[in-house]
Amino acid sequence: MGTHISGHRWQLPVALGAVGVLLCAATACSGATSSSGSSRQFTYWSMWKEGEPQQKVLALAVTDFEKQTGIKVKVQWQGRNNLQKLVPALNTNNVPDLVDGPYVKLVPALVATQQSLGLTSAFDTEVDGSTAGKLIPAKYLKTIDIDDAAGRPWMVPYSITSDAVWYDAAAHPELRRDPPRTWDEFIALLDRIKKDGRTPLAADGDVTGYNAAFLSTLIVRNLGPGGLKKVASDRTGKAWLDPAVLDAAKKVEQLVRGGYLIDGYKASKWPAEQQKWANGKAELMFNGSWLPTESATYAAKGFTYAAFPFPVTAAGHSSMRADFVGFAVPKKADDAKDAQRFAAFLLGKKYQDAMGRQAKVIPVRADAATSPEMADVKKALDQADSFHQQNDGVAFPGYNEKLFWAKDDELFFGKISAEEFVHQMQGAQATYWKDQPQ
Repeated sequence: MGTHISGHRWQLPVALGAVGVLLCAATACSGATSSSGSSRQFTYWSMWKEGEPQQKVLALAVTDFEKQTGIKVKVQWQGRNNLQKLVPALNTNNVPDLVDGPYVKLVPALVATQQSLGLTSAFDTEVDGSTAGKLIPAKYLKTIDIDDAAGRPWMVPYSITSDAVWYDAAAHPELRRDPPRTWDEFIALLDRIKKDGRTPLAADGDVTGYNAAFLSTLIVRNLGPGGLKKVASDRTGKAWLDPAVLDAAKKVEQLVRGGYLIDGYKASKWPAEQQKWANGKAELMFNGSWLPTESATYAAKGFTYAAFPFPVTAAGHSSMRADFVGFAVPKKADDAKDAQRFAAFLLGKKYQDAMGRQAKVIPVRADAATSPEMADVKKALDQADSFHQQNDGVAFPGYNEKLFWAKDDELFFGKISAEEFVHQMQGAQATYWKDQPQ
């Protein structure tokens, strides 16, 4: 999950955050020129497109930053392919000073190839009377590894993505009172919905990462956070034959063979099934915390977004997914210093509140505002005592797209059984690791 992050209309707040004053004071507002007298500027390739709510928050921050520091920010609003463009650019002289993206995409693009810069300067930058690093909740850093080989942070996160089982609380007030907490309770709910002649689960089958989220979460539910990553790291592939892994695959098979998934999901084109769910043609959807902003423009009148955590299995692991979206700086950046200053600048409460209220995402700052649509997910994150990442942090080059997600589609589409799946993964993974550089 996490391939689609977008939003809908919003309005800008008018309060001016103290962070700008601190930055201005730190530079005496005179640091806008280099020693040669030329204007200072840096280049930012953004994952957002013009008009998206996150882009509008960032555009506000850019305007404020330029006014308060005199440093020009040359932004290219490239959209989700910004990191695809970055990878070949790293071998040229046309390298941006700042990029942003989800953790799972930044790792293979920059970190795995050791082309990311340590961002100690950004973490030490004063923001709202604190340092930027102290504004990032330590509980997430226990799971999300953003330290490079030298122990320096390579990422400055500005929002958190999670996932949940979404539903319309106006249609299902009983779920708000008593949501299913275990897998058996979840299946019982699906059976009741099906018995009533309704469709239990919507799924956009062409988004392979969404499909794999069921299995990856179930493996984490059975093995605990880090379990799937340990399985995927096994160079022999035999870890896929673990009974707990087979049990997770059988639960996916149960969803497929039980007829709980919406008709046509195998051949759907995103966001067709998502639209059907938002219009009451399916009752539940397991998806990311971006789902309300993505679907708001076509949701049925009176649709009330609500969610509950993915159910636990008999193993009892109940971690919540938590991933970072944030900034990274390539090693070849010409102006890494100013790029880091801007990365820290976005942690100012003015912009974090705007991310929560207007962009309707989950800000990284614990004290930032959130929207009503995010209330259930934010509450679950606040109450969780452990966390896991998308794909449990598995981000080996090509592994998800070419191996795990591709093979999972065969299971999710009912083409192979759970037993066939784990045995095929064992062989395919052994080949994958054999082909990787030592």
